[in-house]
Amino acid sequence: MKTSSSRVAGLGTTIFAEMSALALRTGAINLGQGFPDTDGPISIIDAAADAMRQGHNQYAPGIGIPVLRQAIAAHQSRWYGLQVDPDTEVAVTTGATEAIAAALLGLVDPGDEVIVLEPYYDSYVACIQLAGGVRRPVTLRAPDFRLPVDELRAAVTPRTTAILLNSPHNPTGMVLNTPELAAIATLAIEHDLTVISDEVYEHLVFDGLVHTPISTLPGMAERTLTISSSGKTFSLTGWKIGWATGPAELVRAMMTAKQFMTYTSGAPFQPAIAHALGLGSDYFSGLNRSLTDQRNVLCAGLSDIGFDVFVPEGTYFVTTDIRPLGFDDGMEFCQLLPERAGVVAIPHEVFYDPSRASGQATNPGKTLVRWAFCKRQEVLLEALDRLKVFAHRSQR
Repeated sequence: MKTSSSRVAGLGTTIFAEMSALALRTGAINLGQGFPDTDGPISIIDAAADAMRQGHNQYAPGIGIPVLRQAIAAHQSRWYGLQVDPDTEVAVTTGATEAIAAALLGLVDPGDEVIVLEPYYDSYVACIQLAGGVRRPVTLRAPDFRLPVDELRAAVTPRTTAILLNSPHNPTGMVLNTPELAAIATLAIEHDLTVISDEVYEHLVFDGLVHTPISTLPGMAERTLTISSSGKTFSLTGWKIGWATGPAELVRAMMTAKQFMTYTSGAPFQPAIAHALGLGSDYFSGLNRSLTDQRNVLCAGLSDIGFDVFVPEGTYFVTTDIRPLGFDDGMEFCQLLPERAGVVAIPHEVFYDPSRASGQATNPGKTLVRWAFCKRQEVLLEALDRLKVFAHRSQR
């Protein structure tokens, strides 16, 4: 009896499920998975409750309800000056993860090569594999994780059809700057590539930096499918309301795949997220200040403990090198941490090409660990106290 297909061979269980289960079993503080420990604004939650009471509990249109698609289009115009047609160039998805999966299934043929910035969110590997595509990783390296433009150019072959971007970048926290975006745009136009741009952390950028969608660059709006989500921006990750915007033909290709997956997404949450996207600038600036403070607390604390800390420009995450504490294997470190320190983190190793795990090349993330700072300050401080005790015992 056949028990699985080659499309899922080697994928296993996502590291986030494994480490979150370990956190629950041990009672450890979970700084692994990127979800906040506080909910978003009460007005958004009230809007969802009102939608339920008003009967928005049956299937929504597959492409999303009109008021949300209009709000997404208005958001793109408000923040970036992008003009998209809410009827043909916007689609609502069950989170950004589904949008990425549907985009790859709808735009990539078996054998097509997809360039992806490594380290990458683990669903990228799975979705490219499910689509029959071939990964062409371009590696971002510590300490600054900047884009190696020459390596990017070298990664393009006659079989390359797409670039899968992520900025602000998970797990490194790097934000693509103007020269880097321009280099990607030049390459995409020269080789007639489609760009799938994952921008879920678009409003989580720090220190005066600005997120720039690659679709705003000359010649890129017509070849870019931009993906984002409400979960990170409004601290409502469990609602799973995401979206994609871009040229009608790219949105249509994504929707052709999406319709046979979930077809539709959280009906009562959609009007609530439409409300959320219209919140005033004070909400977004307040979110930024709060996360900046949380980032600074965790980065300073980890540095004081002895970790080599790479301060992120955006996202929920900070990366550290564990070697100063006497460890050289991030996977082993993260597996022992819940039991010995009562804290969960994620090893970078899982965000790199799996071929490195089989000894074909050294994994650049082997000594790196990712920590989430989207937690209440008292939780971060408790986690740091536990890590101080652990580090002291380990170094005796």
